Amino acid sequence: MKYRKGLSLMMCTGLLLAATACGSSGNNGNKESKGTEEGAKAPAATTAAVTESDSKPELKSLNLWSKDDYNTYPLAKVIEEQTGYKVKYEMLPADKAMDKLNLLISSGEPYDVITISGEKAVYTDYAKMGALVDLGPLIDEFGPNIKASISEASFDAMKVDGKIYAIPNSSSQFAGADLMIRQDWLDKLGLKMPTTLDEFTAVLKAFKEKDPGGNGSNGAPMSIDGALATTANITGAFGIGTSWNQVDGKLVPTPLHPGFKEYLTYMSDLYKQGLLDKEFAVNKDATLKEKFTSGKVGVIQLPWYDIPGIADALAANFPDAKFAYLPALKGKDGQMGLGMSGGFDRITFIPKSAKHPEDAIKWINAKLEKETFKLIAIGEEGKHHTFKDGVYSPILPLFTDERGNASNYLTGIDEKLYPIYWQARVQKDARLFAGFSFLNNELPAEARISDPLALAPSLPEYSKSNASLGQMINDFAVKVIVGEESPDAVTTFVEKYNAAGGEASVKEVNDWYAASAK
Repeated sequence: MKYRKGLSLMMCTGLLLAATACGSSGNNGNKESKGTEEGAKAPAATTAAVTESDSKPELKSLNLWSKDDYNTYPLAKVIEEQTGYKVKYEMLPADKAMDKLNLLISSGEPYDVITISGEKAVYTDYAKMGALVDLGPLIDEFGPNIKASISEASFDAMKVDGKIYAIPNSSSQFAGADLMIRQDWLDKLGLKMPTTLDEFTAVLKAFKEKDPGGNGSNGAPMSIDGALATTANITGAFGIGTSWNQVDGKLVPTPLHPGFKEYLTYMSDLYKQGLLDKEFAVNKDATLKEKFTSGKVGVIQLPWYDIPGIADALAANFPDAKFAYLPALKGKDGQMGLGMSGGFDRITFIPKSAKHPEDAIKWINAKLEKETFKLIAIGEEGKHHTFKDGVYSPILPLFTDERGNASNYLTGIDEKLYPIYWQARVQKDARLFAGFSFLNNELPAEARISDPLALAPSLPEYSKSNASLGQMINDFAVKVIVGEESPDAVTTFVEKYNAAGGEASVKEVNDWYAASAK
């Protein structure tokens, strides 16, 4: 995480200035707000009465990058009308967003609310450096809707040294990606959809030998992204559903899992037999998709949210083409699994430089009033969505036009209701919804593997080395698959992995895991 390098140096002077500014600005802002509210309650001494909204200060919010202007998108006005707060929205750049945020935090820019992606390590750094407001007392006094909407487990994951400095948007747990196969190639060869790893291997061999795509030596049965060498679904057949899995009562990362060597052996065999694209190591996401939509390969890993783009491109080249997700493939011992997402989509905090911390919490609380939250998330029934048989469905195109970017305005969610509302968003395209539904409704529950670290608090050792260790794992996996290393090299690799921070991460993760189970 290079954006964290030098953060302490950048922030030292800035935090001193910000803390000083907050001490005066925050108190003055609160006094002015209370004074104005008292004036509003007193008999009118002027010709114009002071309205409730007039007593509320304009808030300044910093958000993640969006292609649309937060200030002019229709939801901004809706939220203002519902909460009584006018908000000036600004956003971080698309590139090097955290570098920019570090500068803004260190210089004490007076944002009242800041929302970032769900990277707990960044937020924890700010909290430990004294850059953030302790939200516990403010939520207790001004946040009944916040407390009713967000679970204790989510707040526990936000705690730094026992205090809450942020409001989380928990992610709905769902399986996000699977292997997509050309169904028309299966049909052309009279093959059934594979359900086991052995059947899948047989299908790949048939694709190579009988060449249903007519590519000759220019194609391959399957390809993967070089940056994702641990492939969803196939790893599950070896017991590796997520990056950390339970083995004998403990959580172990992929390199320490007994199935890792077997997975690498399997993939390297595919490569040797020509069943895996010889160019996979240099594939980027766009390259992989182009190979699939141009008919050069018959199987790729694909997130369900990318289905519409793939479907359009494939149809343009092959109007009769059909595609489908594979079921969870079973390994030799019946093991299977697709990893599920989890954790937090966004994190919202109030910097010490905020001028109106109390009003910021009041604003967030007002947005989480049940009907207001529903209005923000999916709009009005009969206008933006319909509700039938317990299912919310979007009314297009207005839902997309006026609620397509709703997630950008959420600062905390109703954790019980939002997963239900959220599914209206995946019904914007029937093909997208079909893919999502297959992975998350049609596959058996035991095939979907939850991330055991989804609600873990920020773990310093894990956070410090997770990205670099992940890159190590991928680089090593690529080398083994292409034959530069033997699967037997896993033992040596584990030693390097442990020395690079893996051992410390494993201890920290399992210390937390053991304590959380008590």
